[in-house]
Amino acid sequence: MLRNKFSESGEVILFGNEAKNVGIAELRRGFLTKLTGKRTSINGVVISQQALSINSLTLMRTIILSFAFFLFLITSLIAQPTDSIPSHLSYKKAIVPAAIMGIGLVLNNSRFEQNLQVDLRNKVGNTFVSPIDDYTQYAPIATMYLADLAGIKSKNHWFDQTKYLLISNIISSAITHSLKNIIAKTRPNGELHSFPSGHTALAFTNAAVLYQEFHQTSPLIAYSGYAFAVSTGSFRMLNNKHWFSDVLMGAGIGILATELVYTIEPLKNFNPFKKSENISFFPTINESNYGFYFSYNF
Repeated sequence: MLRNKFSESGEVILFGNEAKNVGIAELRRGFLTKLTGKRTSINGVVISQQALSINSLTLMRTIILSFAFFLFLITSLIAQPTDSIPSHLSYKKAIVPAAIMGIGLVLNNSRFEQNLQVDLRNKVGNTFVSPIDDYTQYAPIATMYLADLAGIKSKNHWFDQTKYLLISNIISSAITHSLKNIIAKTRPNGELHSFPSGHTALAFTNAAVLYQEFHQTSPLIAYSGYAFAVSTGSFRMLNNKHWFSDVLMGAGIGILATELVYTIEPLKNFNPFKKSENISFFPTINESNYGFYFSYNF
């Protein structure tokens, strides 16, 4: 018989050796099936009664809504005039992010991701918290502008980089937060709005922009952004903020949104600084402030 403890809020709490030896499959059986209305916390990973008996209607709604957003993006990309989008880019660029999103949808609310989250918290401990994911999501942006300052050749002018970065983040953020509010999936720590991961979507959007700008001239710089993005997603899980499917979906959205922007190239001819090579202007981000850096060389 499994031993259990109850918190003041009525949650079932397992920890230590108990948590290490209890899997989600075991939780689905035995005494937990009798705890109507209770939530189970294993090393800080909150698994609600709804999660223990996966709601097929919720899963179907998640798939339909996510697929609708995905279809909208792909349709918008393909529907562009042929003179603005090379035909070979219409589908191939969407394969990787679509695959990542598809895996995220399949794993959403699955036993696998629940077991994985419990195992991760077992390894790092129930009290583990690290703020590093609040910073690594912005690291690709800093890398891009530092490369510009170092004189490393990029695909676009710094203003166009900033323009596409902003538009890409607007698109990915709009999709991510819309899905968060509509689906309202419970996070591993018991809070709401888990699916998809906003931090991960932002990190992969920024990483994809960095890749687009430097993959032809400096592959090391181009791929470094994805290292930061993967780290961001990993720490969202280690911090008990997101499930694995949340991270995958956020990554796919970020990459796909950026591919869309760099394929369409909105406002392509708008660049008031392109003829002024002695002007530098780009965003700056630190722990508590956001702003812009401007310089003019006489």
